Amino acid sequence: MIERKLMLLIFSVLFFSCNDNVKAIPGPTAQTIALLERSKALQARGEKVEQSMLRKKDSIVMLIGGESSAESTDDTKKTIAADGIVNTENAVDTNDEGFVNIEEMSSEFVLDMRYATSNNFLKEKVYSCAKCYVRKEVAEALVKANNDLLAQGYRIKLFDCYRPHSVQKKMWKIFPNPGYVADPKGGSIHNKGAAVDITLVRSAGGGVDMGTDFDHFGKEAHHSYNGHSKTILSHRKLLRETMEKHGFKTIRTEWWHYNFKSNGGYKVSDFKWKCD
Repeated sequence: MIERKLMLLIFSVLFFSCNDNVKAIPGPTAQTIALLERSKALQARGEKVEQSMLRKKDSIVMLIGGESSAESTDDTKKTIAADGIVNTENAVDTNDEGFVNIEEMSSEFVLDMRYATSNNFLKEKVYSCAKCYVRKEVAEALVKANNDLLAQGYRIKLFDCYRPHSVQKKMWKIFPNPGYVADPKGGSIHNKGAAVDITLVRSAGGGVDMGTDFDHFGKEAHHSYNGHSKTILSHRKLLRETMEKHGFKTIRTEWWHYNFKSNGGYKVSDFKWKCD
């Protein structure tokens, strides 16, 4: 609507600025150029607002668990904060029941636990050591997905798995932006042990180009982005179709992030694994 009004205004200026005795139409006036520049500025501003709204939407989707937003209320007292986010501060589990170490389930995974290093968007180490724990049901599904990929010459590399709630608080303190880090008031699916951040690597060794690095917060990381080569898009498609086959679902803006569909019954946890 704004662009239509601006175009009408521009044409009106051009029309009334023309002299009846002049056959050639003069070049654009300073007023016309100013209007065009304003139109471009408004369009750019609109795109920024749209991206900001989409990031907030994705953050909310992650907090409630996406399409499967049902939460277990057994022995869990939840309160709604003023901002509408489910508050789990008084409902955090601390035992390790139901969690398994993925390396004890299978030796066919590659671990590159970024938050156990400073090689992440926080630029800070927040895990005491590199371990990948998830719920047993999630681990079993991951092993099946990995076996499918192994048969095709690939395997899964893990960047992040279960994340203790206390670490979520630490990440929020470092980078309190809901577009990138889930607010610990509501927790994330990672805090439930039902989300993983992954990529593909060659089963015989060697990396696979996925278009961007892990935790690249730009449109190039979106599943809908088609500006990559056919090879990159085929890699993303293979990973997505394999994970979806075994009960995982994506989020719109991160090709590496997968939530296990049956995450509703899991509680936010602060179980901490032991380091060797």
